[in-house]
Amino acid sequence: MTSETTSKAVSSRWYTYPFDWWNEVILRISARVGGQRGKELERFLKFATVGILGAIIDFGVLNLLQATVLQPSGDYVNAKVALATGCAFVSAVSSNFVWNRYWTYPDSRSRSIRRQWVQFFIVSLAGLLFRLVWVRTTFGPFGDIGTDMFESLGIVDSLSDTSVSRLGTNIAQFFAVWIVMIWNFFVNRYWTYNDVE
Repeated sequence: MTSETTSKAVSSRWYTYPFDWWNEVILRISARVGGQRGKELERFLKFATVGILGAIIDFGVLNLLQATVLQPSGDYVNAKVALATGCAFVSAVSSNFVWNRYWTYPDSRSRSIRRQWVQFFIVSLAGLLFRLVWVRTTFGPFGDIGTDMFESLGIVDSLSDTSVSRLGTNIAQFFAVWIVMIWNFFVNRYWTYNDVE
């Protein structure tokens, strides 16, 4: 079934899922822009959508943890930042696997869900390791840069050390999320989901 045929099938019925309208948009973009690679463009757009949802979960969990049980203060700032980042990442990966398995790659069924979960988790774990190192080593400098920028724009007069750490963590996390998303798409496409055409 081509993207165009799928698009017509989607538009000819009532929406039964909350994001059917977005699926239709993706199908139309893929059919118009993707040409012969329309299916790959569709998968990438779906993967990116799932990634954005995962980023929202990621940032939400990170900030919830930093506002409550893992506040980046005291003697264990680096450990708390790394733990909060790791918990946020695992929450996002779990969501991303389910969405990618059933929405982005619904035609990938030659492997068991357990095998794909393990492969997806290994790819994500490699991304997590990169991300933990990246965030842990860059949250301080990014916090200082962000604070300087806010102060020069007159948005704030000064920030507490905790606020600088939170700001730096979010900036470092922002860059890490995009780098890891590109890594995850290509490695998962050609390893975890390489059974689709």
